[in-house]
Formats: sequence, C-alpha cells, structure tokens
Amino acid sequence: MTRTGAKSSDEGAAVTRRVMLRGATVTGVAMPLLAACGGGDDSTAGSGGQATDGGATDSGGSGDSGGGGGLKVPESEVPVGGGVILKSDQVVVTQPSKGDFKAFTAICTHQGCTVGSVEDGKIICPCHGSQFSIEDGSPQAGPASSPLASKQVSVAGGEVTVSA
Repeated sequence: MTRTGAKSSDEGAAVTRRVMLRGATVTGVAMPLLAACGGGDDSTAGSGGQATDGGATDSGGSGDSGGGGGLKVPESEVPVGGGVILKSDQVVVTQPSKGDFKAFTAICTHQGCTVGSVEDGKIICPCHGSQFSIEDGSPQAGPASSPLASKQVSVAGGEVTVSA
C-alpha cells in the first residue's frame, strides 16, 4: 500500500532529470546564438589595411584629463589608399591619398559590430557587409545608412594623433 501525499523516490528523481535536461537544452540552443552575435575575429585584416591592438599609443592619460593628448599611430603604419583598425581603441585611421589622414569610429552604424578590414578604399564590417568610404566614412554598400562618426586628426613628427 502507498500512502496518499507521499512521493516515491522515483518521482523526485524524474523531476531532477527533467530540470537538468531542460537546462542542457537551453544552454545548447543559447550558446551558438550568442556566438553568432559576436563581432568576428579581432586579428584579421584585409589587403590595404590592418586590424591591430598594438602600434598605437595613448599619450593623453585618462580621457577626462583635458591634457590635449590622444591616440598616436605612426604614419608608416597607415597605408596610402587603405587604413588601420585599432580594435582595442575602436578607431579606424585611413589615408585616402598620400599625407591625407582621416579617423573614424570603428563601430558600424548598422548594428554596432566592430569593423573588420579596410580594402579597396572601403572600411568593411564583417557582420552584415556594410562598407564605408575611407575618405569621409559615408556608407557605400550594405544595410548601414549612417556614416561612421569622424574624429579629429593631426599629423606631426611622423605620427598621426587622433583626438577623442
């Protein structure tokens, strides 16, 4: 005879298994979806451009110091007709023509991915294929309809300085 209201040990184990299977299913579905939302590999670059976390220096200390510093990139690292992406600083520095330097945010205006390469005069976002001009950051192709935000640039002593 079984008592009313009492659970057998098998019923408790079934609930635990069900909860564990549900959790494993949610994890198995969620992980690939989260990975698909990532901005891509930070170490890739196209021809005519570089994606890097090094090479640039920040001489301004903290962003709120007002010391007039900024992000510095050697001119020699920015190819003519191309550019360099400083992923850790979220900045793209381009050189559309010899001695003419431009800088833009590296955050795509479509959905906020970090742009991945500079190729054939275009800044390219790997997430959905948006392309921006290296001259003015204007959208050239893909779903983005707004330009990349431009940044102040100055050149002195063989270095390109990008102000915040």
